[in-house]
Amino acid sequence: MQTVIIVIHLMIVATLIGVVLLQRSEGGGLGVGGGGGGGFMSSRGTTNLLTRTTAILAAGFFITSLFLSWLASYERKPASIINTSPAPISQPGGPAVPGGLLDSLKKPEAPAAPQAPQSK
Repeated sequence: MQTVIIVIHLMIVATLIGVVLLQRSEGGGLGVGGGGGGGFMSSRGTTNLLTRTTAILAAGFFITSLFLSWLASYERKPASIINTSPAPISQPGGPAVPGGLLDSLKKPEAPAAPQAPQSK
């Protein structure tokens, strides 16, 4: 269901971008207007149509955004940051070392005094 809503949301976004780019601005932009005569619609009619379309698409964008955020939070379960159960005690993989783990990790002791090399 979430995938369907995301696809609808993306189609609304793409259409909304296109409609906004078609609108006439003070700077000209990619506006539909420009010519004077008997086109499909008058400049004023085109402006009203694009404004209404933008408002409808913006409402659809807002509704799908809210629905997607609600859907994401609905599937999430609350979790505590404090563990109420004790940590699991794991058994070591190898046989028990008589001195413990730290003694098994100790490096062998170095010789007490430096020794002279011996020749053969």
